[in-house]
Amino acid sequence: MTTAAPRTVLERFPAGHPRGSWPADEYAAAQRAQGHDAHVVMDLTTDQFLVVTGTTTR
Repeated sequence: MTTAAPRTVLERFPAGHPRGSWPADEYAAAQRAQGHDAHVVMDLTTDQFLVVTGTTTR
């Protein structure tokens, strides 16, 4: 059994947004420009796009 690496959710965006995942993608790109390892994942349970980073923030 493998364990998932800890991730921190930086921001949440509703999947029903008229622009789809674009706001989440734009936010993730802005975070990457600031040096964060951010990417977008879909949370099917909550029907949201999540911008996550592979490192925990303090």
